[in-house]
Amino acid sequence: MHVETLQRLFPAAKLNEPLKRYTAWKIGGPADALLEPSSVEELMEAVEIARKHDVSVTILGGGTNVLILDGGIRGLTIRLARALTNSRITGTSVIADAGVLYPVLANMTAARGLAGFEFATGIPGTVGGAVYMNAGAYEAETREILRYADVYKPESGRIERLSNVELELSYRRSVLHDHPGWIVLRTTYDLRPGDPQELKARIKEFRARRMNGSPNRPSCGSTFKRPKDDFPGRVIEAAGLKGTRIGQIEISHVHANYFINHGGGSSEDALKLIELARKTVRAKLDIELEIEVQVLGDP
Repeated sequence: MHVETLQRLFPAAKLNEPLKRYTAWKIGGPADALLEPSSVEELMEAVEIARKHDVSVTILGGGTNVLILDGGIRGLTIRLARALTNSRITGTSVIADAGVLYPVLANMTAARGLAGFEFATGIPGTVGGAVYMNAGAYEAETREILRYADVYKPESGRIERLSNVELELSYRRSVLHDHPGWIVLRTTYDLRPGDPQELKARIKEFRARRMNGSPNRPSCGSTFKRPKDDFPGRVIEAAGLKGTRIGQIEISHVHANYFINHGGGSSEDALKLIELARKTVRAKLDIELEIEVQVLGDP
């Protein structure tokens, strides 16, 4: 679609915007049009316009756990991390918009003496992304505290409230994988009372563990899901792959499930290194690694 048409349809969008600016891996070609809506209404209106004019829509959260290909993303990309960012606490419930960062919720709830969200300090993504993949860390997962999510279904033009059960949350998966057009708008979590000082100390401990166990370089976070009864970092290291590098992308010496970008790395090199790791682990250890990072865009 011509740039002029996109500009006319989405006047608030940035055109030909480099997406590597918005991803933790610092990789990604340009979005034809990038919109950061200021409200649910603006988001829904943009999606409706896109549907009417056959413009493809891609939702981007905090840019973690995602690999955007070097060719960028066609059509309209909607980024929620700077948009839907309201949250509030009512009793032991937390209501949060899709663009709220998980570590922000961890700190906010701990300060208010609510337990259950401490694990989220180790997840740098947004609420929407966390629901999409049932994000978890430190032996806890989103599904343990999530009551429901309000989801916009463009095909019907309606917002529907999906319960924890209806979201079909499992290891790094949800029903949203089967319906890529659906968009999480806000969520409600049920927590329990706790001691603020103990909760803050727990968050501090988790944060220290994360800092010590992850490289301080651009990456997508965890590249692979856990194989059965094992850890991806351990098996990649056991296969002798720590420090293996293709172009500017390297398997970290600190944690082998982190593939770091030394600067100017390409999605092509990232995918080559991912495939090399899968083949080597399969050949040496007879273990099949499944990619966790979501791949978006054109080569």
